[in-house]
Amino acid sequence: MTRPEPAIVVERTLEVTAPPEAVIAYLRDFGNTTEWDDGTVSCEQVDDGPIGVGTRFRNVSRFAGRETELTYTLVDDRPDHVRFEGRNKTARTADDITARPSAQGSGSRVDYRAELDFVGWARILTPALRLVFGRLADRTERQLQTVLDDLPTRGPGSAA
Repeated sequence: MTRPEPAIVVERTLEVTAPPEAVIAYLRDFGNTTEWDDGTVSCEQVDDGPIGVGTRFRNVSRFAGRETELTYTLVDDRPDHVRFEGRNKTARTADDITARPSAQGSGSRVDYRAELDFVGWARILTPALRLVFGRLADRTERQLQTVLDDLPTRGPGSAA
């Protein structure tokens, strides 16, 4: 059985100077969202220990003029891909990010997909918030581009 398509989906593709390994290493720490996600107010790891599948993060975001808290869990952690799923009483979200070598010869192609579903009474907000979420995604895309371009451009084990 396939899952239904989320109510709101935003997809972006970026070409950045950092190699895929550096991109994924940076993005798998969801605490870094304060640097690249325009809506994130704070984000901290809830669990002790190294980051891996199952690691949870407490995220406070500002969306449509209101602050909301979600618990995000790293549900997919591969060398070229991470997926975080967030939940609270009124929303289900996902951030799905893949980084592969750029066709340009250096750097990375980053495919980013953000999904948002409202739960219960909050579903009536979907049509009104689709535009707001798209604008937030545009600002996030610009910030993510800047942050990833500022990452080190050499891969693991290469000379400085």
